[in-house]
Amino acid sequence: MSITEAVLLGVLQGLTEFLPVSSSGHLVIAQGFLPGFRQPGVFFDLVLHGGTLLAVVFFLRSELAKIAAAIPPRKTATAEEAAGRAVSRRLFLFLVAATVVTGILGLPFRGEIEGLFSSPRAAALLLLVTGALLYFADRVPGANRKEKDMNLPDALVIGIAQAAALLPGISRSGATISFALFRKIDGETAASFSFLLSIPAILGAFLLEARHIAGIPEGELAAYGAGFVAATVTGFFALKLLYLIIRGHRLRIFSYYCWIAGAVVLIAGA
Repeated sequence: MSITEAVLLGVLQGLTEFLPVSSSGHLVIAQGFLPGFRQPGVFFDLVLHGGTLLAVVFFLRSELAKIAAAIPPRKTATAEEAAGRAVSRRLFLFLVAATVVTGILGLPFRGEIEGLFSSPRAAALLLLVTGALLYFADRVPGANRKEKDMNLPDALVIGIAQAAALLPGISRSGATISFALFRKIDGETAASFSFLLSIPAILGAFLLEARHIAGIPEGELAAYGAGFVAATVTGFFALKLLYLIIRGHRLRIFSYYCWIAGAVVLIAGA
């Protein structure tokens, strides 16, 4: 794999990790068109996910700081501050619950899921499913619940959606945001919860695949680094773009893209 190929894949990952069009599906499809592309396990994909993880940690640094400050018990000066800490503490517990659900549902099928990462056709078919989720989620009326209104069933449903998104072609952000909208959660709140939830998910996947580090060809270390940087920078700007789109209630534009992209790949491979 050349540095140019790695950068192009990194840019693709950065754009599609946060925009709800399935980064894994796009990587599978793009890698399928690169002659001779090889990687140890799915480790290169996870290196790119690590780049977008760095982007989301920086983008949501203030939210993460609030959660970190709320976890240890301490006296607060005002009732308003105490209420804010309580919301952040509950949000942390909901993130833990959703992560546990994702792990319970996803880990037993890890081998079968990895096998799908070599099938552009499967990724294309599942892109059509992502498109349907986005289309119907964008039409949900009255989605105005905020963080303070979230409950445990919300977290469990979103965790199930994230488990489904382990499949290439099912967008993680698209599935989690869509199901949050189905639960009448406000779009920006849904997006923030989705991206906070991506942090333990990506870290967990990275640790599971860390055994493949030794399999990286020595001559491709620079390419892996270039892909990581490209994914980080592109991912940060993609986050900014998605929040603007969510504020305008225009998620369905991504449904059309998913349908077109999936159909083109299926027709090209027919």
